[in-house]
Amino acid sequence: MGDPEKPEERGSLLRRTIGMPRNVLAIGLVSMLNDASSEIIYPLLPVFLSLSLGASPAVIGLIEGAAESVSSLLKLVSGALSDRMGRRKELIVAGYGVAAVARTGLALANSWPMALGLRVFDRVGKGIRGAPRDALLADSARVGERGLAFGFHRAMDHTGAVIGPLVGFLLLWWVALDANAPSHPELTTIFLIAAIPAALSVLVAVLAVREVKTAEGTGTKAVPRLSLAGFDGNFRWYLGTLALFTLSNSTDAFLLLRATSAGVSPAHLPLLWAALHVMKVVTSVAGGDMSDRFGRKRLILAGWVVYAGVYAGFAFVDGPVAVWALFLVYGAYFGLAEGAEKALVADLVAPDRRGTAFGLYNFAIGVTVLPASILMGGVWAAGGPELAFGMSAVIGLLAALLLTRVHMPVPAAAQAQ
Repeated sequence: MGDPEKPEERGSLLRRTIGMPRNVLAIGLVSMLNDASSEIIYPLLPVFLSLSLGASPAVIGLIEGAAESVSSLLKLVSGALSDRMGRRKELIVAGYGVAAVARTGLALANSWPMALGLRVFDRVGKGIRGAPRDALLADSARVGERGLAFGFHRAMDHTGAVIGPLVGFLLLWWVALDANAPSHPELTTIFLIAAIPAALSVLVAVLAVREVKTAEGTGTKAVPRLSLAGFDGNFRWYLGTLALFTLSNSTDAFLLLRATSAGVSPAHLPLLWAALHVMKVVTSVAGGDMSDRFGRKRLILAGWVVYAGVYAGFAFVDGPVAVWALFLVYGAYFGLAEGAEKALVADLVAPDRRGTAFGLYNFAIGVTVLPASILMGGVWAAGGPELAFGMSAVIGLLAALLLTRVHMPVPAAAQAQ
C-alpha cells in the first residue's frame, strides 16, 4: 500500500532538508519571494479596485474568476510544452517574469479594465510556470526524497503567504496617512514596493535554478501530446479522485464566514488566517518527509480524512475557541496532503511526461474549484451551514475511499531519474 521505495536514514529532518539538491532549495526561495509579493497585494486589491478604480463587486468577481480560469488552462498547456521542448527553466523564468511585470503595471492602473487585464496577465504568469516548475522539482529531487522536496516547496510558498500580509499591514501603516481608507497614490506606492520581491524571484530563478535532464532524456522521445491518451488507467483514476475531492473543497471564504457566525471577531480574522498559514509551514516539510517514509497514499488518505473531520466540525462549531482549533487542524491537512499529492504525480508517470502530468493535475483541481464554491454556496443558502459543511465532509470521505484503488508503481526503479 505504501511507496515501494523508502529513503535511507540520513540524519535529522533539518539536515536532510538543508542537504536537498540546489534546485529544490532555489525553487523554494523563488516561490517564497513571489508569494510574499502576491500576498502584499491580494488583501488590498478589492479596496484598490472598488475605492480607487470604481469597480463593482460583480466586476471584482469577474476579474478574479477570469484570472483563475486563465491560470488553470495555461497550466495544462505549459506542462505539455515543457515536455515538448525538453526544457523547463525557460518557462519558469518567463512565468515569474510575467508576474513581476504585471504587478508593476498594476500600480499604474487608472481604470478597472486595465486592472482586469493586468490581473489576468499576472495569472498568465502563474499558468506558464506552474506545471514546468513542479516537473523540474520532480526531476531534481532524489527519488527517496521526492515527498520531502515537494513538502519543502509548499512550506516555502506558505512562508511567503505569512510574510506578505504582515509586510502589507506594515506598509499600509507606514505609507498611508489613514490606514483605514488609503488613497490611490498610497496604494500605488505599496504595489510598487510589492513588485520588488517579485523581481528578486525572477533574479533567483535566472541565476540559481538549473535545467535537469532525466535519465530517459526529456524531449528525446516522441513529442508528448496534451491528452490523457498517453497515461494509464491508474493515473487517470488518480486525477478523477483528485477532482472529486476538490469538489468538496470550496473557497476558504466560507470558512471565514463560518468563523464569524461562530463568534470570531472580524478584527481577529487576519490573525486567524495568519495562524492557518503558520500551521501549513510547520507541517508541510514533515508531511512530505513522512510520505517518503510511509507512502504517499497513506499520507494523502490521512490528510483527506483530517479534512473531512474538520469540515464536519465546522458544521457544528460553536464558539471562537473551537474555530481556532479547527483552523489549526485544517492547516495540518495541507501539510499531510499537498506535498504527497504532487510527489505521487511524479511517481505514477514517466519522467518525459511529467510536465504534461502536472498540467493535467493542476487542471483537474482548477476546473472543479468554481463548481465547488457554487455548490457550497447553494447548499448553504438552501439548508444552512450545517448541511453545506456536512456535504463537503461526505464528499471528501468518498474521495478518500476511491483513492484506495490507486496502485503504487512497481518497480520503483522505473521512476528513477
